[in-house]
Amino acid sequence: QVQLVESGGGLVQAGGSLRLSCAASGRIINYRMGWFRQAPGKERDFVATIGWSGSSTGYEDSVKGRFTISRDNAKRTVYLQMNSLKYEDTAVYFCAADVDRYSLSTRSESFELWGQGTQVTVSS
Repeated sequence: QVQLVESGGGLVQAGGSLRLSCAASGRIINYRMGWFRQAPGKERDFVATIGWSGSSTGYEDSVKGRFTISRDNAKRTVYLQMNSLKYEDTAVYFCAADVDRYSLSTRSESFELWGQGTQVTVSS
């Protein structure tokens, strides 16, 4: 089973940028990939998703125009470029994989594999 490991989180000032990476232990070309986030005391929320080829993407409304999801299947890695970060982006960010590579569902239940998460803290 493919394992996912996130990295790239940290502390950044509001208006700054971070790039998260999700490295997979195996091939990811058969998976649709996504990023979710969970703030303290809140549910895990959808952030972005990308189809197996990278040609289709979807974003949660509050991150549109600021975040960009991408993937490099050869490197088995998915990225989340986060620009113009806001205090409310503070959360643990999770990478996830869905075996239905054609889906664009934003429901966390649609994803079968999850990483352990990486903390993103935005100071105001």
